[in-house]
Amino acid sequence: MLTAAPRTRAQLADALRRKKVPDEVAERVLGRFADVGLIDDEAFAQAWVQSRHRGRGLGKRALAAELRRRGVDAETVSEAVEALAPEEEERTARALIDRKLAATRGLDTAKRTRRLVGLLARKGYPPGLAYRVVREALEQEGVSDVPEGEWDVE
Repeated sequence: MLTAAPRTRAQLADALRRKKVPDEVAERVLGRFADVGLIDDEAFAQAWVQSRHRGRGLGKRALAAELRRRGVDAETVSEAVEALAPEEEERTARALIDRKLAATRGLDTAKRTRRLVGLLARKGYPPGLAYRVVREALEQEGVSDVPEGEWDVE
Protein backbone atom coordinates (compact mmCIF):
# COMPACT_ATOMS: atom_id res chain seq x y z
CA MET A 1 0.00 0.00 0.00
CA LEU A 2 2.80 2.42 0.80
CA THR A 3 4.40 1.97 -2.60
CA ALA A 4 1.25 3.20 -4.34
CA ALA A 5 0.64 6.34 -2.24
CA PRO A 6 1.19 7.70 1.26
CA ARG A 7 -1.26 6.31 3.80
CA THR A 8 -2.36 7.20 7.30
CA ARG A 9 -1.69 4.99 10.27
CA ALA A 10 -5.42 4.21 10.49
CA GLN A 11 -5.58 3.15 6.84
CA LEU A 12 -2.65 0.76 7.32
CA ALA A 13 -4.09 -0.56 10.58
CA ASP A 14 -7.38 -1.30 8.78
CA ALA A 15 -5.52 -3.10 5.99
CA LEU A 16 -3.60 -5.22 8.50
CA ARG A 17 -6.85 -6.02 10.34
CA ARG A 18 -8.45 -7.14 7.07
CA LYS A 19 -5.46 -9.42 6.48
CA LYS A 20 -6.09 -10.86 9.97
CA VAL A 21 -2.70 -9.75 11.31
CA PRO A 22 -2.82 -9.99 15.13
CA ASP A 23 -3.26 -6.58 16.79
CA GLU A 24 -0.01 -6.76 18.77
CA VAL A 25 1.98 -7.59 15.63
CA ALA A 26 0.24 -4.84 13.68
CA GLU A 27 1.03 -2.30 16.42
CA ARG A 28 4.73 -3.26 16.38
CA VAL A 29 4.87 -3.02 12.59
CA LEU A 30 3.06 0.33 12.53
CA GLY A 31 5.27 1.63 15.34
CA ARG A 32 8.37 0.66 13.41
CA PHE A 33 7.00 2.25 10.24
CA ALA A 34 6.45 5.47 12.19
CA ASP A 35 9.94 5.30 13.70
CA VAL A 36 11.59 5.09 10.28
CA GLY A 37 9.30 7.74 8.76
CA LEU A 38 7.15 5.57 6.53
CA ILE A 39 4.03 6.71 8.39
CA ASP A 40 3.62 10.36 9.34
CA ASP A 41 0.00 11.44 9.69
CA GLU A 42 0.98 15.10 10.18
CA ALA A 43 3.00 15.22 6.96
CA PHE A 44 0.26 13.25 5.19
CA ALA A 45 -2.40 15.73 6.34
CA GLN A 46 -0.36 18.78 5.31
CA ALA A 47 0.41 17.34 1.89
CA TRP A 48 -3.23 16.25 1.45
CA VAL A 49 -4.54 19.73 2.22
CA GLN A 50 -2.18 21.41 -0.24
CA SER A 51 -2.72 18.83 -2.98
CA ARG A 52 -6.52 18.66 -2.77
CA HIS A 53 -6.90 22.40 -2.35
CA ARG A 54 -4.78 23.18 -5.40
CA GLY A 55 -5.90 20.24 -7.50
CA ARG A 56 -9.62 20.04 -6.75
CA GLY A 57 -10.24 23.46 -5.24
CA LEU A 58 -11.58 22.05 -1.97
CA GLY A 59 -12.30 24.35 0.95
CA LYS A 60 -11.34 23.74 4.58
CA ARG A 61 -14.56 21.96 5.56
CA ALA A 62 -14.29 19.40 2.74
CA LEU A 63 -10.58 18.88 3.37
CA ALA A 64 -11.19 18.24 7.07
CA ALA A 65 -13.93 15.72 6.27
CA GLU A 66 -11.66 13.83 3.87
CA LEU A 67 -8.85 13.65 6.42
CA ARG A 68 -11.21 12.43 9.14
CA ARG A 69 -12.47 9.69 6.78
CA ARG A 70 -8.86 8.58 6.38
CA GLY A 71 -8.48 8.22 10.13
CA VAL A 72 -6.41 11.31 10.87
CA ASP A 73 -6.97 12.52 14.43
CA ALA A 74 -8.90 15.74 15.05
CA GLU A 75 -5.94 17.79 16.28
CA THR A 76 -3.82 16.91 13.24
CA VAL A 77 -6.76 17.65 10.92
CA SER A 78 -7.28 21.03 12.56
CA GLU A 79 -3.60 21.98 12.31
CA ALA A 80 -3.35 20.95 8.66
CA VAL A 81 -6.54 22.73 7.61
CA GLU A 82 -5.73 25.90 9.53
CA ALA A 83 -2.39 26.09 7.71
CA LEU A 84 -4.40 26.98 4.60
CA ALA A 85 -4.40 30.77 4.57
CA PRO A 86 -7.82 32.48 4.29
CA GLU A 87 -6.53 34.54 1.36
CA GLU A 88 -5.52 31.39 -0.49
CA GLU A 89 -8.91 29.80 0.15
CA GLU A 90 -10.66 32.93 -1.14
CA ARG A 91 -8.39 33.12 -4.18
CA THR A 92 -9.21 29.50 -5.04
CA ALA A 93 -12.95 30.11 -4.59
CA ARG A 94 -12.73 33.09 -6.96
CA ALA A 95 -10.88 31.00 -9.54
CA LEU A 96 -13.54 28.27 -9.35
CA ILE A 97 -16.32 30.81 -9.87
CA ASP A 98 -14.46 32.53 -12.70
CA ARG A 99 -14.25 29.17 -14.53
CA LYS A 100 -17.97 28.39 -14.04
CA LEU A 101 -19.44 31.86 -14.53
CA ALA A 102 -19.75 31.69 -18.32
CA ALA A 103 -21.67 28.40 -18.14
CA THR A 104 -24.43 30.12 -16.14
CA ARG A 105 -24.95 33.07 -18.46
CA GLY A 106 -28.49 33.21 -19.77
CA LEU A 107 -29.99 31.97 -16.49
CA ASP A 108 -31.85 34.32 -14.21
CA THR A 109 -29.71 35.87 -11.49
CA ALA A 110 -31.26 33.95 -8.59
CA LYS A 111 -30.65 30.61 -10.32
CA ARG A 112 -27.08 31.58 -11.24
CA THR A 113 -26.43 32.62 -7.66
CA ARG A 114 -27.84 29.35 -6.26
CA ARG A 115 -25.81 27.24 -8.66
CA LEU A 116 -22.55 29.07 -8.07
CA VAL A 117 -22.95 29.28 -4.29
CA GLY A 118 -23.94 25.60 -4.32
CA LEU A 119 -20.77 24.73 -6.21
CA LEU A 120 -18.65 26.37 -3.53
CA ALA A 121 -20.72 24.83 -0.73
CA ARG A 122 -20.19 21.33 -2.14
CA LYS A 123 -16.47 22.02 -2.25
CA GLY A 124 -16.47 22.91 1.45
CA TYR A 125 -16.42 26.71 1.44
CA PRO A 126 -18.24 28.61 4.21
CA PRO A 127 -21.56 30.20 3.18
CA GLY A 128 -20.48 33.80 3.78
CA LEU A 129 -17.36 33.47 1.66
CA ALA A 130 -19.24 31.60 -1.07
CA TYR A 131 -21.97 34.20 -1.35
CA ARG A 132 -19.56 37.14 -1.23
CA VAL A 133 -17.34 35.70 -3.99
CA VAL A 134 -20.36 34.91 -6.20
CA ARG A 135 -21.98 38.30 -5.60
CA GLU A 136 -18.75 40.15 -6.46
CA ALA A 137 -18.22 38.05 -9.61
CA LEU A 138 -21.78 38.72 -10.80
CA GLU A 139 -21.48 42.43 -10.01
CA GLN A 140 -18.25 42.58 -12.03
CA GLU A 141 -20.26 41.21 -14.95
CA GLY A 142 -22.69 44.08 -14.50
CA VAL A 143 -25.45 42.09 -12.80
CA SER A 144 -27.20 44.38 -10.34
CA ASP A 145 -30.05 42.23 -9.04
CA VAL A 146 -28.06 39.67 -7.01
CA PRO A 147 -30.49 38.25 -4.43
CA GLU A 148 -29.99 39.18 -0.79
CA GLY A 149 -31.57 37.57 2.24
CA GLU A 150 -30.79 34.03 3.22
CA TRP A 151 -27.62 33.98 1.11
CA ASP A 152 -26.09 36.99 2.80
CA VAL A 153 -24.43 35.27 5.76
CA GLU A 154 -20.97 35.93 7.09
